[in-house]
Amino acid sequence: MKKYTTITLRLAFGKRCYRRLFVTSVVGTVACLAVLFWPMEVQPYLQTNASGEMLDRSGRLMYAFLNRDDQWCFPRELDAISPYLIQATIAAEDQRFYQHRGVDPLAVTRAAWQNVSERTVVSGASTITMQVVKRARGPSRSLWNKLCQAVQAVRLERRVTKDQILRSYLNGAPYGLNLVGCEAASRRYFGKSAKELSLSEAALLAAMPKAPSMFTPLKHPELALARRNYVLRRMRDEGAISQDEFGRATADPLGSAWHDHPTLAPHLAMRLRRNAGPDPARTTLDFDLQARAEQFVCEAVASFNGKVGNAAGIVVDVPTASVLARVGSANFDDAEHGGQVDACRAARSPGSALKPFTYALAIERNCLYSSETMWDSTLDYGQYQPVNFDGRYRGLVSASYALRQSLNVPAVAVLDRVGFENVYAFLKQVGFTTLKRPAAHYGLGLTIGNCEARLEELAAAYTMLASLGAYRPLRILEAATPVPAKDLLSRGTCLEIFAMLEQPLPSEWTRDTVQATGAPPRVCWKTGTSTGLRDAWAIVFNAQYLVAVWMGNNDGRPAPQLVGAKAALPLAARLFRSLEPRNGPSWPEPGEDLREATVCAVSGLPATQWCDRTREALLPRAQYLHRACDMHYPAGSGESGAVLERWPATAKAWNLAKIRTDSTRKSAGAKKASRERGLQITAPTNEAQYVLTGEREGDRIKLAASMDVQSALHWYLDERYLGASAPERPLYLSLQPGAHQLTCMTPAGLTDSARFDVVLPPARPVFSQ
Repeated sequence: MKKYTTITLRLAFGKRCYRRLFVTSVVGTVACLAVLFWPMEVQPYLQTNASGEMLDRSGRLMYAFLNRDDQWCFPRELDAISPYLIQATIAAEDQRFYQHRGVDPLAVTRAAWQNVSERTVVSGASTITMQVVKRARGPSRSLWNKLCQAVQAVRLERRVTKDQILRSYLNGAPYGLNLVGCEAASRRYFGKSAKELSLSEAALLAAMPKAPSMFTPLKHPELALARRNYVLRRMRDEGAISQDEFGRATADPLGSAWHDHPTLAPHLAMRLRRNAGPDPARTTLDFDLQARAEQFVCEAVASFNGKVGNAAGIVVDVPTASVLARVGSANFDDAEHGGQVDACRAARSPGSALKPFTYALAIERNCLYSSETMWDSTLDYGQYQPVNFDGRYRGLVSASYALRQSLNVPAVAVLDRVGFENVYAFLKQVGFTTLKRPAAHYGLGLTIGNCEARLEELAAAYTMLASLGAYRPLRILEAATPVPAKDLLSRGTCLEIFAMLEQPLPSEWTRDTVQATGAPPRVCWKTGTSTGLRDAWAIVFNAQYLVAVWMGNNDGRPAPQLVGAKAALPLAARLFRSLEPRNGPSWPEPGEDLREATVCAVSGLPATQWCDRTREALLPRAQYLHRACDMHYPAGSGESGAVLERWPATAKAWNLAKIRTDSTRKSAGAKKASRERGLQITAPTNEAQYVLTGEREGDRIKLAASMDVQSALHWYLDERYLGASAPERPLYLSLQPGAHQLTCMTPAGLTDSARFDVVLPPARPVFSQ
């Protein structure tokens, strides 16, 4: 009985133990499953504290900034890291990385046996995943923390891929000094990206995270070499490399040295840094071209031996309006002379660099032909008397020659003809933000630079001309949303500007530049020199590239060397000729945008029947030919066949299409021919006089002509384009005091003119009481 009772008690006790063991196992299993499957935020384990980076168009590092912890860290994707480094890291740190699930049981067993045998910690069992977890949780060598690392490593492996873990490790591992991640280490020790590492270089980097201070090659080359060769042996034993590769790699010297990170385009980098996000800023710049441009600018300034202290330059890809190089100063580190001031954005006097926009608008508004003869002589506007830069006058010149030679007097005459208010508004359209004052403040001096301009805005405006009238702000970030182009000028007008500004670069005038590859590409160029010799400018362009250069002193100090053609143009030309020509055309194709027109050989204006000498000129197809030569007219009634010639008395209001003399003779025959064919202005009538009323809408008249019910008409007031009328869309004119000439023209080229006067009402008498 006693024996039976004992057996019963033992069975009952055994059942209770088994039950407890079962419950414990179930609870433990549930707890483990709960820990493994409980929601986990993985981002802290994958993110890195990246340094700010500015990259060129192909992804090459141009400038970098320390991160918040004053460390260098440049995260990269695995495809931007050498496969050698990936293999070396796995061989050195975690040979079964792709077999285990966060914890390596074999490594744990091996480490435990070695540590017990040696009675000290001689080996670890941390996997790459556990090291990623350790970096996020903070360092600790306690047993509990190791257990937590193991659990978190298993949990992390269930939620992310092996490649994500490996990427996080390679971008966050310490590599000595203040270097975090393989890219920063590769650039510092070898001066190259992690993707370019050789086998021996990759093995050296893979050797370092175990003890970065100990294995830093710049401080402990012998230890670093031994550790590198150990990693190479591990790679050979794991089958990652062959015996021959092992032999060659171990024979290589360390090859490490201190390499500075590139510091190209520092002004742009500082500007981008203020708005930098977590990702590198990828620009449109070209690394090699930027380095070359900075060298050229520095050498150009140095050649003046301190007389000229600074320069800036911009290189633009015309088809995309992308900036390829941008140099803000000759020496960014020269704080004493304002080297950190970005001269590309500084407002300076542009001199004659704005003239092409005056000529372009005049052509676009049908106020000027490129073939037209201008008078370069003294010009008097009362308190304003413009003179040429060299103080000389050339007499009769074509508009093309006047622009090409940058003559001031013809440019002011053209501005006067098109209206400084219109040029002012046009310059604002093409991106000039420095015109802060009203148009009247600048007046007729606007075209010769009595205002301020920024180099980058000037480059954008000239890019519009090179793009045949399509304006876009310059693009400098690859990720920037492209801005739709605005057509501000017609293609024909811009083709005329190309023809007017084309000429060989001065350095190519007196020497044979034809080489085995042929003549250099055709170019246009324009210079500018500010009043007082304080700023020198040059712009060189064709259909592929544009180069804009400024030279001067940051403090505005003048120098006799600061002449656009002598200081800025040689630098701009050197930069331009260093650009690699593309396969596409470097010169725009005229297509159907230009046409031949018969012009008077003397006036350069569309010829009339009285012009005995004529020639052919290429003019924009869309440009009207209404401004015919008024120099030649028939003597007397015209029946004798004799033709007389007349000229304006002064350069002021110079216009060979409307010559003002004491007894102005119009080409009666041509005018009569137009009227016989049905075109005559009916409102206002010729020689009409209007008295202003001062009432709202009372000083406005409807323009009318005999053909306005059957054809569109184009209207001009005092040689300035007003607009077009249509049969169901009349045009109204607001009256202004003065003597005026109104001209209308049909699409077929018929014209008619009428003169009228607008006067103020007589003063009311005042009666005394």
